[in-house]
Amino acid sequence: MQLKQYQQDALNQLSQFLQLSRDMPSEKAFEQMVPDVRYKNPDNQWSIPYVCVRIPTGGGKTLLAAHSMAHAAKDYLDCERPVVLWLVPSKTIKAQTVEALNNRHHAYRAALDTAFNREVLVLDAEQFTQIKPQDWGSKTIVIVSTIQNFRVDDTAGRKIYAHHELLEPHFARLPENANLEKISANDVQENGLSAQAVGKVKCSFANLLAAYRPLVIVDEAHNARTALTFETLRRVKPSAIVEFTATPNEDKHHGSNIIFHVGAAALKAEQMIKLPIYVQDHSKHSWEEIVDAAVVQRADLAAKAQHEPDYIRPIVLFQAENKNGEVTVEKLRDYLSGSLNIAPEKIAVVTGTQRELDGIDVSSPTCPIEFVITVEALKEGWDCPFAYVFCSLQNVNSAKDAEQLLGRVLRMPYAQQRTVEDLNWAYAHLLSPQFGQAAASLTDKLVNMGFNHLDIAKILRNDLSEQDDLFDKNELPTIQRQTASVFELSSVPDVATLPESQRAQIKLTTQDNHQAIVQISGRIAPETEKWLLAHSPSGKKREALKTQISVHNQKIELAKSPSERGETFPKLPQMCVVHQGELELFEPKRLLDLLAWNINDYPAEVDFQAANNGVQFSIDVDDSEEMFYRTAAHTVQVQDSFLNYSPNDLVNWLDRQIEHDDTPRSQMLPFLHRVVDNLLAKNLMLSDLLQHKFALARAIDGLMNRYREQAMVKGYQATLFDDKAEMQVCLDSQFCYEFTPEQYVPQPPFYSGKYRFGKHFFVEIENLKASGEEFNCAQIIDTLPEIKHWIRNPDLGKRGFWLPLSGVRNNRFFPDFVCELHDGRLLVLEYKGEAYKSNDDSKEKCAIGDYWASMSGGKCLFAMIVKQDEQGRGMREQILAAIMNS
Repeated sequence: MQLKQYQQDALNQLSQFLQLSRDMPSEKAFEQMVPDVRYKNPDNQWSIPYVCVRIPTGGGKTLLAAHSMAHAAKDYLDCERPVVLWLVPSKTIKAQTVEALNNRHHAYRAALDTAFNREVLVLDAEQFTQIKPQDWGSKTIVIVSTIQNFRVDDTAGRKIYAHHELLEPHFARLPENANLEKISANDVQENGLSAQAVGKVKCSFANLLAAYRPLVIVDEAHNARTALTFETLRRVKPSAIVEFTATPNEDKHHGSNIIFHVGAAALKAEQMIKLPIYVQDHSKHSWEEIVDAAVVQRADLAAKAQHEPDYIRPIVLFQAENKNGEVTVEKLRDYLSGSLNIAPEKIAVVTGTQRELDGIDVSSPTCPIEFVITVEALKEGWDCPFAYVFCSLQNVNSAKDAEQLLGRVLRMPYAQQRTVEDLNWAYAHLLSPQFGQAAASLTDKLVNMGFNHLDIAKILRNDLSEQDDLFDKNELPTIQRQTASVFELSSVPDVATLPESQRAQIKLTTQDNHQAIVQISGRIAPETEKWLLAHSPSGKKREALKTQISVHNQKIELAKSPSERGETFPKLPQMCVVHQGELELFEPKRLLDLLAWNINDYPAEVDFQAANNGVQFSIDVDDSEEMFYRTAAHTVQVQDSFLNYSPNDLVNWLDRQIEHDDTPRSQMLPFLHRVVDNLLAKNLMLSDLLQHKFALARAIDGLMNRYREQAMVKGYQATLFDDKAEMQVCLDSQFCYEFTPEQYVPQPPFYSGKYRFGKHFFVEIENLKASGEEFNCAQIIDTLPEIKHWIRNPDLGKRGFWLPLSGVRNNRFFPDFVCELHDGRLLVLEYKGEAYKSNDDSKEKCAIGDYWASMSGGKCLFAMIVKQDEQGRGMREQILAAIMNS
């Protein structure tokens, strides 16, 4: 299964963090990756990377977790066959995870087999005795367990913490100085050992895991941030911990360190989920009418599915009431088959006692099922993208498991956008005591599924037919009716205390129980928000009301956004090169191919020095600086791991380990042989090279990048500034960047300050702080009358407009702001702080920006902005000068 772009971005972000964590404390690495977000390390108890990847429901968290093992092994662990402890929240999920990871036809197992050459062993933690001593280091070992199996105050009596004689051969292969738990007097009594065993290494499975410093993967980690959990994890001495969840713990002291977060828009753009959700709020209908509406909706979707090239059979997922309620499973089934004449074989019931979906492939064209009835959550892992309609007959305010059931109707069939637009949506029919409460309740449930407030504002689409009873059609325009919201309060507020302008937005209805229903159109001002919250009970209900208010205001902002109104932002011409009559995008790395670059034209010199744990390698970065490469301190080597290896084996391993798309193997192998031969000629032993081969690979990669950069800088300068160069640079309409959903999907973190920007093209503003010089620059841009719209140009995931640079790692320049002027011209701005405005990087960016603008024939402008330039001009004056003087 090919990864989606946001999934690849998540793995790249994780890899970059792990690479940085090799050479600096994880706290520093995190701060470098996620500026202005504090790295949480309760009581400073962790010296290892401990981060979280946040992916909403339907985004493929488990697939990412499977792929993350190879990234961690290469980028941090320095091993080919890692040991992984995969922790899950329940026994059911454990069984399903083990089954999927052992199924060679499953995407999860395929990821492991591809990464580790099919040398993979996956076991339930209860099966640890099946591991052979020779498996460690020769196979990637994945142990799947519930976190509860390890999470205990007292380890006595737990199988994984007990001494086992069968494990003694495993410990015999470990280094003698391994710092492991020893047998205590309590262990002697518990395991029937002799008193002479006290003080010797305890041969428990938990101790064996600790010896190999496992990578720990935590699935759905929001409940795994307690003091007891931290203590549990410390017992197995993890080398790194990576959490994958839709709803991370965000406590400011003990919460997760979120290294990557993707929103619903990215999942929608990658065709992973059905959005938006069309919500029909049935506050005046009988339960039979609600069921009828869902059945009719399914029939309409089924008719439209006939026009799809792929087989789709839409399914309704009913949530009935429990046996003490009115609409029980039996009553609903009888109504479907009796009153609506639906064939019994088209209905399946899934409860604690009836498991009519077990062993059935619901996606098969031969399967007749069109309706599934349940009461609580379906089997974890049950996944059928044909589920389109969620119909809950439980009161929406008290319905349990609605998040899980709603998630079942979000997955897109075949992960591919459908031809018929209605089949790209999900549908919810909900029973509520008062119109508007269904959407409010779904808001909370979507938050629990990992969607943020802006996501939810985009996701939910309400049926307006009943809303017309709340506001007269002639009284409010359609856009305000579409964004009107209903709030339930615990007491009746006095509307007269609000300013007159805000009172006009409100319609208040009192109820017999002295509570109130408030309907509001338009943006909710801070005074109105305080007024609402003052009449809401404290605790979870007040937090839910805050969320509902935030989502309401996001809907108002969406309605005003140019992108949501269907406007388009002008195309930005990108730099191209013409080589031998062929036009292509100016990619600096492509210059290496065009220049016939050969690595064997350069010295194969890697040096080495003694280090605490063996050997470290170094290369010269320039005349006065060296770069050092060390083996990870947590790498475990078994005693016989380097037998029967030759220099040729090492060269072939290095060839596989180092990425070299620009260098054919016929050139790479001679270069690697020269490096290895030179090191061996310096009296370094082959065993030393093998023991530190990952560090050696990084050193060679660094050396090659240094040579690449030298060649690229030479070719870059010649291409841009030499009239006689083989390649000519130009702008051409064939290569333009567009801010379209195909190329650009806004990604968090988003601007969350109090100032409301009026001209930003999208409602989301990426990666802009709520204060500081860059924020001040954005404010000035937003207030200039010459500017029609502007966009905070993204660089996360390399998704924005860029210009070429000469570097290897950093060869794309993403300017900070892209602006459309009222006269049709495009203005690109880069802001530089005082510390960076005159360095070489800024000079190169300014030069390429000016060059790009000069080729546009006056259609494009570029300026590098500083707080105050050499002429004493502030930011506003500098921007105006760029507009007026061009």
